[in-house]
Amino acid sequence: MTGGFLPVSRADMERMGIEQLDFVYICGDAYVDHPSFGHAIITRLLQAHGYTVGIIAQPDWKDENSVLALGEPRLAYLVSAGNMDSMVNHYTVAKKRRQTDAFSPGGVMGKRPDYATIVYCNLIRKTNRHIPIVIGGIEASLRRLGHYDYWSDKVKRSILLDSGANLISYGMGEKSIIEIADCLAAGIAVSDITFVRGTVFKTRDRELIQDAVELPSFEEIKGDKRKYAESFYTQYCNTDPFSAKKMYETYDQSMFVVQNPPQMPLSTQEMDDVYALPYMRTYHPMYEKDGGIPAISEVKFSLVSNRGCFGGCSFCALTFHQGRIIQTRSHDSILQEAKLMTQDPQFKGYIHDVGGPTANFRRPACDKQMKYGVCTNKQCLFPKPCENMVADHQDYLQLLRKLRQLPGVKKVFIRSGIRFDYVLADSDDTFLRELCQYHVSGQLKVAPEHVSDPVLQKMGKPSLSVYRKFVDKYKKINEQLGKKQYLVPYLMSSHPGSTLKDAITLAEYLETLGYMPQQVQDFYPTPSTISTCMYYTGLDPRTMEPVYIAKDPHEKAMQRALIQYRDPKNYDLVYEALTREHRQDLIGYGPKCLIPLRKTAIRKNEKKPDQKSDQSGKKKTTKKKTIRNVHRKK
Repeated sequence: MTGGFLPVSRADMERMGIEQLDFVYICGDAYVDHPSFGHAIITRLLQAHGYTVGIIAQPDWKDENSVLALGEPRLAYLVSAGNMDSMVNHYTVAKKRRQTDAFSPGGVMGKRPDYATIVYCNLIRKTNRHIPIVIGGIEASLRRLGHYDYWSDKVKRSILLDSGANLISYGMGEKSIIEIADCLAAGIAVSDITFVRGTVFKTRDRELIQDAVELPSFEEIKGDKRKYAESFYTQYCNTDPFSAKKMYETYDQSMFVVQNPPQMPLSTQEMDDVYALPYMRTYHPMYEKDGGIPAISEVKFSLVSNRGCFGGCSFCALTFHQGRIIQTRSHDSILQEAKLMTQDPQFKGYIHDVGGPTANFRRPACDKQMKYGVCTNKQCLFPKPCENMVADHQDYLQLLRKLRQLPGVKKVFIRSGIRFDYVLADSDDTFLRELCQYHVSGQLKVAPEHVSDPVLQKMGKPSLSVYRKFVDKYKKINEQLGKKQYLVPYLMSSHPGSTLKDAITLAEYLETLGYMPQQVQDFYPTPSTISTCMYYTGLDPRTMEPVYIAKDPHEKAMQRALIQYRDPKNYDLVYEALTREHRQDLIGYGPKCLIPLRKTAIRKNEKKPDQKSDQSGKKKTTKKKTIRNVHRKK
């Protein structure tokens, strides 16, 4: 029995009295009916609006009949690669195959294809040419127009063209998917659904794209990196739902891919409604035999309190996917979900997280954003907090206090990440004090990412002086509370703009702290970020100025090794980096040295102790070796 799960087989459909489903959702993830999984939200939302939906999770892409398991849908196929871009899911930044997949049964890798959205859609088109296909999820959302693909090192067309789909529902998609569904149910042809916010469509009819911003054509961005950067930044400046314009990209002079403005932000009531849907809050029981779905452990006892981020980090795709306007759930909605958690037999009294993209954002950056949208020409926090920004943690504090008082709750942690410059912008230290007192378990993870100001500028992060100020305040408050708690900084190597010199600066800073990170993230060029645009073009799209890019694998290895300079296996790389930059002052036994000078190291031009050279330069063996050779000949 499947209980309250949506149908995953014909037997389920028969049991529920469904002859034909309105929608069939094909997903690269295993079926987990939890609001942290995009497929769960979209399918439950459609169900709440009266549509029948079935799920084909991780179909066999080598069998074209696998997408027919639930029959032909009445209205459309919905296709998503899952909660992650399939290529990020499969490969490390070094393009090596990952060993596990947390979104698959038992964590087994290989349950989905590379470029999963395209492959699934092509499977459908092999068996059915006329049923509409709507694609969504992070993979489709961030590849909605021409984009640089790191894994093939090519500029690729809009995923709408390569997949053969009819529409993209980009961003979070709750409003657009219902509007699309209602249009299809009303008998409107999918080719005529060209007006829905948060969608991308294709057309050969030039009349449909009047009053739209023309982007450089695909051929232009493919052949000219400067054109690519210009196009990207135009898109970046059109991500706000209040001010964004319709945009289009031309292919082969006659095909147009058109992006409508983003959907409007969800109100608090609308977000509450999404999270109040009747989720089963776990994976489908068919996966029990395989050991379940590992990804559920990270979110089962966590609470999503907000959506969107005005942090504006260059390497983050949230601006393109969720937007910069903060959307929040009400306290009552979150408390109700927390109460459901406490009734779970597996709940041990610990709420693992209360947050979102950034935990301590519980309101729009300024009061005008919900009326006029975000500024297109400046950031809220970078290079310093905007004078119009309201830094206020009171609502978040009240929420956390209520959660701490719930019967059965022992501890409430915050793991989503704290934006420390926003904490400092708040003149009231109450939040930081209660964070240290109640919501940290020995270590607080923060993300300065680097310490070199030129690199931080490219990252869209605050200067090192801001981080140092936070470190001092965090230490002081913990001392006042009598707690020994530490900061764990997330650091990134080889980000655009980072040279070996910058990497050495970071290593020197870590030496002063006496700290070596256990984990270091190499910059990963994922679709639709400013940093990826810089990586591909060598230009900062905001200024069109040249940017240094570390692309050589050996240099990237040196930058990474410098952050973990204490690890013996990194000695040779660190030594090479320091000598290359003429920083031998950091090699030796002085108080500021990063690595010692190995006494046992033998330079290439040194003579080995058992060898001598005659005047001709030929090597002569020692007497002992000669005798051994004589005996061998005998």
